[in-house]
Amino acid sequence: MPTYALHHSRLLRYRSPQGAVPAGSAVTLRLLLSARCADAAVSLRLWRDGREQQIRMRGEAAEDGVLFEAEAQTPEEPGLLWYYFLVTPPEGKTLYYGGESGEGALMAHEPPGYQITVYDPAFMTPRAFREGIVYQIFPDRFRRSAAPSAEQPGAAYHKALGRTLRIQPDWYAQPAYLPAPGQDTYMPNDFFLGDLDGIRQALPYLKSLHVTTLYLNPVFESASNHRYDTADYKRADPILGGDGALAALCEAAAAEGMRVMLDGVFSHTGADSVYFNKYGRYPEPGAYHDEGSPFRKWYDFRPSYPHGYRCWWGFPELPEVDENDPDYAAFIMGKGGVLEKWAGLGVTSWRLDVADELPEGFIKALRTALKGLDPEGVLLGEVWEDASNKIAYGVQREYAGGRSLDCVMNYPFRAAVADFLLMRGDAGLLNHRLQTLREHYPKPFYYAALNLLSSHDTVRALTVLGGAPDRDALTREAQAAFTLSPEAFALGRARLLIAAAIQMALPGVPSIYYGDEAGMCGMADPFNRAGYPWGREDAGLLSSYRALTAARGESPALRAGFCRMGALSPDVFAALRYTAGGRDAFGETAPESAALLLCNRSRAAQSAAFSAGMLPEGPDADVFVSVAGRWRDALSGRGVLCGETLQVALPPLCAMLLLRKER
Repeated sequence: MPTYALHHSRLLRYRSPQGAVPAGSAVTLRLLLSARCADAAVSLRLWRDGREQQIRMRGEAAEDGVLFEAEAQTPEEPGLLWYYFLVTPPEGKTLYYGGESGEGALMAHEPPGYQITVYDPAFMTPRAFREGIVYQIFPDRFRRSAAPSAEQPGAAYHKALGRTLRIQPDWYAQPAYLPAPGQDTYMPNDFFLGDLDGIRQALPYLKSLHVTTLYLNPVFESASNHRYDTADYKRADPILGGDGALAALCEAAAAEGMRVMLDGVFSHTGADSVYFNKYGRYPEPGAYHDEGSPFRKWYDFRPSYPHGYRCWWGFPELPEVDENDPDYAAFIMGKGGVLEKWAGLGVTSWRLDVADELPEGFIKALRTALKGLDPEGVLLGEVWEDASNKIAYGVQREYAGGRSLDCVMNYPFRAAVADFLLMRGDAGLLNHRLQTLREHYPKPFYYAALNLLSSHDTVRALTVLGGAPDRDALTREAQAAFTLSPEAFALGRARLLIAAAIQMALPGVPSIYYGDEAGMCGMADPFNRAGYPWGREDAGLLSSYRALTAARGESPALRAGFCRMGALSPDVFAALRYTAGGRDAFGETAPESAALLLCNRSRAAQSAAFSAGMLPEGPDADVFVSVAGRWRDALSGRGVLCGETLQVALPPLCAMLLLRKER
């Protein structure tokens, strides 16, 4: 019987190369057993899509036991390959060694399998996006370009169609969450009249945050303030200023080195739309009233449905479309379609709403169409889980295979960082969760993942980190009334700065949800969608955000460098980013550069000793780096002189983002 067994999928000794690999390549896998197992029969079991292969492993004596090795050839097509090990001692029954990521365990029964993501060798994501910073804007609530008025032309347009609007003159008011007077149900029809010209006017502010991509929640004509109930895909909402304002924003953003990303809501339309036209607001009857409508085939009408048609999650205002309908697909991505229309304004990057509810074939075709318009266009998917092994509606998704999405919204990153800072897991668990994603994602996908702390679908980060109750534990009324105490706000603010430092230090694209950098709080929708606090910003927090984003924008190491990360103690997490030999992590020419993150989540000071050898996991562990030199903390401005080991005292609830001064 083995007294010792070890395979660690994130150490180069046991798996090389690390992480996801191109199709048609080889991976060397090793299992270390105690010396007494030299005569054991050891096999590697590989399987994919129900087909399996067993490879006998070769053993070789090592200082710490016997190291068994086998080479696995990956398939020629993208997909997931799984493996574990079988160990049969001469005198005993077969044992199994497996795990999910990192170190596994020896078991008497079939174990979990390690995952190898196999991706298209030609897959690459746009460099400008990978190396930039995203700023997410809910258009109605970011900035007004003019004083509010019920007679604003866009508002007048909607009223002329018979829609009820509630114009909110007080920019700092709480978003409505109760039905309007005389109404039985709440409708998201309160408008603060933020608009596209307001965003354009704020471009200097966004430039000060080193923003390179503006991700706008839906801007197309709709009946609601959130606009996920699209009324016309080919028309920017008049309340926002219409097509002209969007064109002006795109042009001005481009002049500042920024791209605009739009929200593509392609799984459903609004019931109140030119396509469905349930309420008869548009001249043509639409699919709801006319069986001969050209849009009728988009929808699924059956008497068995509660509302007579298939709805997104049962909401009658959101009739689902059939994305496999050729006419619908052509409307979105064909000649003269939605993608082409907005590409004419320079918009060739899209965030796909509810990507896991879109057929894989639709997403792949969308990618082909988008890249045909602009190879630098980005296709970002809303996926809340590990996107590499996501199963949706019984189908294994191929998001990370290189032929579908460029990247996803990295909600697992958000959850891991929040749990660490809220003491729901230590730095070792944070490292494990982040390293698992890194192991599962192809490098181009991983470096392009949208690392967010808040979004329009989450409780605001500062509120979460201040210790707010779970959103589901509070009624809507209780969420409306909830505020952090001064002590909880101060705690949440300190934690938010640590989270932002982690966000700026790690691979992936940092995404700032408008107003987080200014100290905005708020529970779930709609309370996370208040007006940006112009003139009431938390100046100190904003200054710190600017320092962090400046570090990210100016450091080649932070933008595209190699990465080592790990736990130095239960409370202290570290990440080292660097270029080496004049190259970055993608082999692109880059000046010598290094950055070191050290963060302490404890309310007590912590002493930390650091050297690069303390972070042995991941694909970059064999890429040499020295930490000797003079460093400057981006947040405090203080200098640090370091030899091959750094000794540092970390204050309570503190992050340091050290940038090395290169010769």
